[in-house]
Amino acid sequence: MGSYVPSTQEERLAMLEAIGLKSFREMYREVPDSIYLDRPLNIPEGMSELEVSKAMAKMAGKNHVFSTVLRGAGAYDHYIPSIVKYVPAKEEFLTAYTPYQAELSQGILQSIFEFQTMICELTGMDVSNASVYDGATAAAEAAAMCRDRKRKVTLVSGAAHPDTIATIRTYCYGTGDEMRIVPVKDGKTDMDALKSMLTADVASFYVQQPNFFGQFEEADAIGEAVHAAGAMYIMGCNPIALAITKTPVASGVDVAVGEGQPLGMPLSWGGPYLGFMATTTKHMRKLPGRIVGETLDHDGNRAFVLSLQAREQHIRREKASSNICSNQALCALTAGVYMSTMGPQGMAQVAKQSMAKAHYLAKGLTAIEGVELCHTGEYFHEFVTTMPKKDEVLAALEKADILGGLPVEEGLLWCATEKVSKETLDQVIAIVKEVLA
Repeated sequence: MGSYVPSTQEERLAMLEAIGLKSFREMYREVPDSIYLDRPLNIPEGMSELEVSKAMAKMAGKNHVFSTVLRGAGAYDHYIPSIVKYVPAKEEFLTAYTPYQAELSQGILQSIFEFQTMICELTGMDVSNASVYDGATAAAEAAAMCRDRKRKVTLVSGAAHPDTIATIRTYCYGTGDEMRIVPVKDGKTDMDALKSMLTADVASFYVQQPNFFGQFEEADAIGEAVHAAGAMYIMGCNPIALAITKTPVASGVDVAVGEGQPLGMPLSWGGPYLGFMATTTKHMRKLPGRIVGETLDHDGNRAFVLSLQAREQHIRREKASSNICSNQALCALTAGVYMSTMGPQGMAQVAKQSMAKAHYLAKGLTAIEGVELCHTGEYFHEFVTTMPKKDEVLAALEKADILGGLPVEEGLLWCATEKVSKETLDQVIAIVKEVLA
């Protein structure tokens, strides 16, 4: 009975008396005495608000926020317009709970509906849900959505993000299903290996576009091979890249998923982020989570409702294909505000600038002796280079307040977004050149 319960001590005693008890301890009389904690907890004394503020500021001061970030690998440092931070911070959005009562939740329902609509526009799909926890979870949920009694194997490209692969593996372990990794060849999915692995028990194949190494996969050819084997095609998408690339539906994708962090969410040391899922009308009823729909109220006015959700997700959970019962509404709102603010032209400009700056950086780095591109294919805004003395290179960049590429087996995985200037890229190239000289 904490202090936030809106009842007085007298009212609580009256409630106890009504059920024939004198204390709350009597409610737990079946609990052995050895279980009770009858001594103070070994924790520090409480602090005032001012003291807490100072303590938190001191802890936060240990973090280092780089002025330039040239590392992606699933979380990207894009510019976020100020309005994108302001709108979701409004109390009516920040404190809103699950919108069960549509008549009281029109604002949050509309924000989710608009988010779904924009995800459908980006992916070319017919329907999107109200978001899942993150991109890796969305991929795992999509794989689960595609399995049936006869087809229980999920194929995953080895060029996908390692965290996504791990999450899909965890889901498969929990349901007793099997996941198989398709080998990588020159930074992309090995097409010959994929075709040989598309057996009759395969339910779906997951590929990331662009993949973990920044490479563009052969999306159309993959779709043809997967569908020829009777399996479903799942694609993990970068939403910024979708602003200028072919839509997943145009490549025959059945389920498009992805990480929504690039859509207005700061890096924030790893979260909170959001995942998005979209599919075709044919598979709409298999989609987990919520779908917000548009309808008319009693007076004929436009209104929004939770129009589709499997009841098994709440009630008969042992029969559910998914147990997602919540959604990332605040993050989805943030993504919706970002996409509305940027518009199609703005998002395309972000994508073009990111891609152009990545290629400029790659050209400058590979002009240095000992630095080469590891893969020959086309890439978006990430690429892998060989890098002698990579620890020394990263340390030198850190001294200049620059977070360099991510160390991977082949060398360094670099990333550039629209935020980095040409002058900074030239500085990075000069630093690398000096270290390797």
